[in-house]
Amino acid sequence: MNYRHAFHAGNFADVFKHSVLARVLIHLGRKDTPFRVIDTHAGIGRYDLTRDEASRTGEWRAGIGRLTENPPSGAAGELLAPYLDLMREGNRGAIKSYPGSPAIAQGLCRAQDRMIFCELHPDDYASLRRNVGRDRRAKTAEIDGWTALKAYLPPKERRGVVLIDPAFEQPDEFGRLADGLQEACRRWASGIYLLWYPIKDREQVRLFERRIAGLQIPKILRAEFDVGGQPKNEALHACAIAIVNPPWPLEDELKTILPVLVRTLGNASGGKSRLDWLAR
Repeated sequence: MNYRHAFHAGNFADVFKHSVLARVLIHLGRKDTPFRVIDTHAGIGRYDLTRDEASRTGEWRAGIGRLTENPPSGAAGELLAPYLDLMREGNRGAIKSYPGSPAIAQGLCRAQDRMIFCELHPDDYASLRRNVGRDRRAKTAEIDGWTALKAYLPPKERRGVVLIDPAFEQPDEFGRLADGLQEACRRWASGIYLLWYPIKDREQVRLFERRIAGLQIPKILRAEFDVGGQPKNEALHACAIAIVNPPWPLEDELKTILPVLVRTLGNASGGKSRLDWLAR
């Protein structure tokens, strides 16, 4: 309950996560039938980068700031265009705000699609409601994200994506993430799931990935992004997304996007990416 994403909005991890989310939403929108977006840890929806929280850390400058200063061209530029267009829509001239996952979903969902944004922190939930506004397609819920997986699955649309992006404040968060995925897939096996997680303790991450790989889920694509660690710096520099039931073109798209993000956002010590299957 102490974690506030406003300090980290627009950093390299957000750019990576939201680039993947945008591509999944684009693919879902290519069929006429409606789909559902469920965001279990939604935050406030949109972040003011001029406020004290974002200004104090300045993490966005090495993330979305660097990407907008050096926008990619070619195939990677085309794939990232929907995400970057949403970024530009909220900013005229200098970057002042960053769209969180709810704002990205609102921007890429159609009239027939539906969204549920969940947030437990009372202050952040109040901000989320204001930022979502009177969008008839969207519902906000002041609810624990893990409870939401049980409450809102399966959706009546039977198509859609669930973004699970916990704060990782608790020591058992990887266990809860694996348990949550297992329960969610039991309720809705055909859904697309995006599980974001930080990479700090490699052994802990290895055990988590081994566990979800053994859940008998047919397709789990792992995308890992590392901007390069600095000596004696404990700041987060690597994270990953486990993508359950990815749209079939996504693997090839990420093969194009990830190297460009590494070149653009990587530190002087170098960055790297990894893309492979935990289950297939």
